Order: sequence, then structure tokens, then C-alpha cells
Amino acid sequence: MQRAAQRDDSAQPSQRAKRLRRALVCAAAVPAVLITAACSSDSGDSKAESGAGSTQSAGGGSTPPSVSASPTVEAAAYGKLPDACAVLSKKSLEDLVPKGVKSAKKGTSDDPSSRGSCSWNSLDNNGVKGSQFRWLTVSLLRFDSDAARGSGADQAHAYFTRQAKDVQSVDGAKNTKVVPLSGTGAEATAVRYDLKKKEGLFKQQTVVARVENVVVTLDYNGAGLAGEKTPDADDLTKAAQKALKEVVASVSAANGAGGAASSPSGSSEPSKSASPSKSPSKAGSKAPSASASSSASPSRSAA
Repeated sequence: MQRAAQRDDSAQPSQRAKRLRRALVCAAAVPAVLITAACSSDSGDSKAESGAGSTQSAGGGSTPPSVSASPTVEAAAYGKLPDACAVLSKKSLEDLVPKGVKSAKKGTSDDPSSRGSCSWNSLDNNGVKGSQFRWLTVSLLRFDSDAARGSGADQAHAYFTRQAKDVQSVDGAKNTKVVPLSGTGAEATAVRYDLKKKEGLFKQQTVVARVENVVVTLDYNGAGLAGEKTPDADDLTKAAQKALKEVVASVSAANGAGGAASSPSGSSEPSKSASPSKSPSKAGSKAPSASASSSASPSRSAA
């Protein structure tokens, strides 16, 4: 028994040494595992941060979305209007209204650079033989370019079209005839008709023309009163067309030989010539009302 006890005592140190070595091995292994786990965790975080940085870099490096530019239109070719009472020469007035050269009556306008009108009347009284009556009205309407409404020339074209159409629907008009005109501005037309009134039979001629961003309306009518002979409609129409060309030339001259742009700021390129509405104009600050001045109404001018 003593030997057995001695063997047990001698075996115990050996077992304790083995257990201690195992503990040391395990203790040494734990930091390695922790380090490995920590490295793995750091590596994942680093990759995530790297990916996030890459994504941010990609987003930050991309070109910011472009802001759409506001629409622009070309500058209106004509920036002002001539005095409506001075657009016809004295000689022309003597032919049109022989007894009313000095009867000019300027229409009221809140903006003379955008609209204007003037009227004349003539009564050649021949006593018991009757009288020859003439009435002449010139109306000018200018359109500025506007980003919302479009170019001045396009607006003028639209108004010209409406004006020429409205003239054909005057109450009481008879024998209406529409004649397109050439060689007068960018576009022009003549409308003539008969209008019966208690004073007599009036021969009405309305000629409308567009030159760049300006619309010219010329009303001319005549009548033989108190038994006087009714004037010839063809003669009146020729006289009105001739006067229209003179008014259009006055509008162009008021803006310079080439119609130099002088309207408010908009985009950069003015219209190059007095061409049709395909060569329109640019953004300006204001545009006149789409309604014409009252003197442009043929029914009133035939009063």
C-alpha cells in the first residue's frame, strides 16, 4: 500500500503538468482566435467602408443633373411705331380724303410704342348735286416677343390672320370679296364689301398687312350722298392698297433701314430681314393686347 501511495503521489505531478500544458495551449489559442475574429471583423468593416466610399465617390464624382434652360425667342425686329397721323404724305391724303387733309384725329393709346391710330374724313359738298364722302383710318399694332406668348412676329401673324377673318364677318356686309396682296410687308390681304346705311351705299375697303412684328390695318370707305354717284369700288381698293404700302414703308423707316431691333431684352439674335413669320423675334418685356384698337373696326369707320 505504501508503494501504491507513492505511485499515486508520483503520478499526480505528472498529471498536473499535463493539465497545465493543456491550459497553456488553450490560453495561447484563445488570443489567436480573438485576433483572427477581430481581423475578420476589421476586414469586413474596412471593405464596407471602402464600398461606401466607392459608392459615395461614384455619386460625388458624377456630373450633377443639368437644369433645363428657360425657353428663349428671338428679339422683335421692330421696337417702336411711327406717329399714325404722319404715316401718309400730304399728296396721298389729298387723293384719299381731298377735303379732309387737316382733319386728322389721333386715337388714344396708353402705349404709343405698341399701338396707335389716326383717322381722317372728307365731305366734298356739291350742294343740290349731292356730296362725296370719304373716311380713312390707319391702325398700328406692334407685338413684343415673350417667352410665354412666343416671338413678336408669330404673335403678329396670328393677329393678322384673325383680323383678316373678322373683317369678313361684319354685320350687313354684302358682296364681300377677299384679295390676297403681294409686295406689301411679309403678308397682306384686302377685303372689300358693300354696306347699306340710311345715308347711302358705302363701299368699304379694309387692307391688312404684317411687317415683321407689326400689323397695319387701313380702313377706307366712300359713298355718294344725297343723290351723288356711288364711287367705284375698284378705284377705292387701288387707292387703299397704295396707301397701305406707304404706311408699311413708314413703319420700317421708323425702325431704321433694316428694321434694327430695339425692343427689350430677350435672347441674342435679332430677326435679319422683313421676311414672313418664319423669321420672328425675341423675348421682350411686354406684348400689346390681342384686341385691336377700336378704329380698326370697319363697321365703325363706315359710320
